[in-house]
Amino acid sequence: MKKILIFLIFVVVILSILLINYNSYALQKSKISAENEEFEVYLNKDIFGIDIASVINKAIDKNTKNGIKKDENNLFIQNNENSIEVEVYLKEGEQIYKMEQIYKQGTEQFVQFFIDAKFKTSKVEYHEKTGLIKYILFEQI
Repeated sequence: MKKILIFLIFVVVILSILLINYNSYALQKSKISAENEEFEVYLNKDIFGIDIASVINKAIDKNTKNGIKKDENNLFIQNNENSIEVEVYLKEGEQIYKMEQIYKQGTEQFVQFFIDAKFKTSKVEYHEKTGLIKYILFEQI
């Protein structure tokens, strides 16, 4: 009788550990999905300058909250977990601008110049370690 009771306790403990691990995994996946959704709503459709400004503001805010360090040029240094990099290709100058450049000049000014300009997402990368969005490139159409 004692052996059966010990066995049942052992089974309950194992099942509890498995359930806790599964719940933790599901919660983590849900959190990653929710964070990515903030940026994925702009994928695969034409967006305007104001949407680009929103993406840049969100990326700068996330990087700041996640404690992403900056280099000597005041650009965020990418890590392997939760950094976000946004770049914008503008046809007029045939140049790619980093989000920090646009942010420094003012997203309001960017919106004024490109309020009617259309953009599309041409490249998206995800962190291998976490599955979070790592890089987005928008191109002016």
